[in-house]
Amino acid sequence: MLNENIKAKRKAKGLSQEELAVKLNVVRQTVSKWERGLSVPDSEMLISISETLETPVSVLLGETVEEEESGDIKKISERLEVINLQLARQKAARRRIIHWGFIALCAVIVIIFAVIFIMGSPYLNWNYGDPETAVFGAAYHAFEWGFVRIAPFALIGAVIGAVLTGRKG
Repeated sequence: MLNENIKAKRKAKGLSQEELAVKLNVVRQTVSKWERGLSVPDSEMLISISETLETPVSVLLGETVEEEESGDIKKISERLEVINLQLARQKAARRRIIHWGFIALCAVIVIIFAVIFIMGSPYLNWNYGDPETAVFGAAYHAFEWGFVRIAPFALIGAVIGAVLTGRKG
């Protein structure tokens, strides 16, 4: 709701994201993130946005208010706290998905490595007189050669990624 209201009020004032960003002393990407709901402005920035767009903060937050009250700042902070909590939950969910993706990548690399090790290089004893066997043997050898050289680096990267995304914070 906040993101839609900021966008609607900005467009109603005839401002581009870049123009609003300049007036607020932020980068255009920040305004874009607000309008897409990827982040929310803090309470001080929300007040600056309301002043720049000449709109009460309560209207940006989706409320209709007849007259200003002294408790507006408290209401704003409560609404921002709820929005920040929702964003934190979304971020934590994405982080868990990425974390388990790294763990799955580690498992896949180890399994493929084990299969290659157990099988050895069976293509060395194949009859390469048959063109199809020759093509398949060359492709298999190329995969094995590339995988054995790249997999250790990919495994190290995946382990580091799993450790970093597994940390709280």
